[in-house]
Amino acid sequence: MVVIGVDAHKRSHTLVAADELGRKLGERTVGTTSDGHLQAVQWAAQWPQVRFALEDCRHLTRRLEGDLLGAGHQVVRVPTRLMAAARRGSRQAGKSDPIDALAVAHAALREPDLPVAQLDGPARQVKLLSDHRRDLVVERTKLVNRLRWHLHELDPGLQIPSRGLRRYCVIDDLSDRLAGAEGTVARIARDLLVRCRELTVQINSLERELRDLVRVLAPSLIAVPGCGVLGAAMILGETAGAARFRSRHAYARFNGTAPIPVWSGNTVRVRLNRGGNRVVNTALHMIAVTQARGVGPGKDYVDKQLAAGKTRTEALRLLRRRLSDRVFTALIADERRASQPARTVTTSPPTNLTTVMTAAA
Repeated sequence: MVVIGVDAHKRSHTLVAADELGRKLGERTVGTTSDGHLQAVQWAAQWPQVRFALEDCRHLTRRLEGDLLGAGHQVVRVPTRLMAAARRGSRQAGKSDPIDALAVAHAALREPDLPVAQLDGPARQVKLLSDHRRDLVVERTKLVNRLRWHLHELDPGLQIPSRGLRRYCVIDDLSDRLAGAEGTVARIARDLLVRCRELTVQINSLERELRDLVRVLAPSLIAVPGCGVLGAAMILGETAGAARFRSRHAYARFNGTAPIPVWSGNTVRVRLNRGGNRVVNTALHMIAVTQARGVGPGKDYVDKQLAAGKTRTEALRLLRRRLSDRVFTALIADERRASQPARTVTTSPPTNLTTVMTAAA
């Protein structure tokens, strides 16, 4: 088996082939277009068994992954954190595209359980919509902060409800108040109100679209107590297929809920894992906080940990770890359900009662 490591850039991809012992067999640089990817496939055809290893930078390698998978090649993703160790252990000093590509190949040879790339499915659509909605929410928050200061300058006694500028009735009432106001501040405030309404319309529309998608793709995930549509969309989009994880423990390492062991000798100690996918970790935290308030079985578990001497923060961390396993089980169930062919129910044609009676006579 020959492993071809790829160092990806916006304009070019550098490929280096290595055998099972890590010895360099060849080197090639191609463009990032479809023609360049075809040249990479043709160059790799000189070896009977080939596996491509790409540094996990999907904003650069997504098209290359799709073309390689379409050509029938196996593609694995090498996390970027493995690259530094691979370069330090290399005999060749320095840094260049061929050195980095060879380091990718060495990391793929050293780590047997790397995630395997797959063609984009519906989860990618969920991720794109969820990320776009989150960006719009951030933009609206910045706009609302500016708008509140302008409204305070115009009328210090004006009281706006908390989170009120995401409601159409509040926006319409403020528009009527500012309709007759003069001056530059009032004009800017009117413009910001118009933009705030536009963003709210887009955000609500995206949320409805995500609700329809998530209900079809992940009904088991939605059934988890405390998991809403937005949290499920975050988990579904970032996970990108739970089957690519070899176990629930690997998924916990992925989302950062698994603690890091830091012990030696007879005393076993762990510390908080601040790595992992923070988007999934945030969604799990939202579910944990909701359950701790009495929705689902999380409250009893948190109370049990508090009675054992844990702080509330520590109890929520332990609950997040349990929820990671629960979410992983739900994702696996949804993927298995989606992979099963739909059963067709055949019905016999209606029987004519008169014909049956005539035949019997």
